[in-house]
Amino acid sequence: MQIDADTDNSVSFAERLVHAFALALRFSYNHPYFNCHYFSGEARMSNENVMTPSQIIKILVGVVVFLVVAIYLLAKLATSGFNVDAEVMTKEAVAARLKPVGQSVASDAPPGMRSGEQVYTAVCISCHGTGLAGSPKFGDAAAWGARISKGFDTLVTHALGGFNAMPAKGGATDLTDDEIKRAVAYMGNAAGGKFTEPAVGGAAAGAKIDPEVNGKKIYESLCVSCHGAGVAGAPKFGDKAAWAARTKAGMEEVQKIATKGLNAMPPKGGFTGSDEEFRSAIDYMVNHSK
Repeated sequence: MQIDADTDNSVSFAERLVHAFALALRFSYNHPYFNCHYFSGEARMSNENVMTPSQIIKILVGVVVFLVVAIYLLAKLATSGFNVDAEVMTKEAVAARLKPVGQSVASDAPPGMRSGEQVYTAVCISCHGTGLAGSPKFGDAAAWGARISKGFDTLVTHALGGFNAMPAKGGATDLTDDEIKRAVAYMGNAAGGKFTEPAVGGAAAGAKIDPEVNGKKIYESLCVSCHGAGVAGAPKFGDKAAWAARTKAGMEEVQKIATKGLNAMPPKGGFTGSDEEFRSAIDYMVNHSK
């Protein structure tokens, strides 16, 4: 690039750079503030409307700022659907969203321990409460009469496998067969039936409840959450010393305290079944901690 000697000191580095870039590309351009003509390998800058280095810098800064803002806005637009509230990402919230379709919320009772009334209130009432989709309305003796006459087993078969518009188990696939039977008996009896609900815990009415069967089931579905690891001061399952201190006053006293609740433990540990069933869970834990 040729620049006259008498003007060499007055030409800035930025101007030299611009001139060199223009000559390399061999183009001619006009700008309202910068008018250069390149031809024959020489550059002549007009004295009119000459762009100063500060103006060039301002334009470059403006372009950079524009690009940064544009990139930011595009990134924000692309990720606008991914803003996540921390509360919706808790383990409880995620578990609730992953819950299988049709899972019941019959009660806080352990699985298999829900009564007919609890199942009806949480699941069956959605249709049978008003007689929706041809279902017999709860308490309607006329609607239930013909169905009751078919017998308990037939009604249970329909409830378990689905019938007409009713899906299998009323859509609550996590309910056990006995829980469905209890719900059928509860609804049928409310309309004049004489059905017998399967006993909660699987024990026949008046029969002795086996701690190794029913007690173990209750422990594994409910009590283990605290007693399994000795959480919140609960005596740990299998810890002889911890349980000995509690049983020295007698098993009746242990059940009395557990039934009312103690410290962080709610009444009956949150169990909603009978006192006999609850006692079987206590016996199970004590028997395995001797």
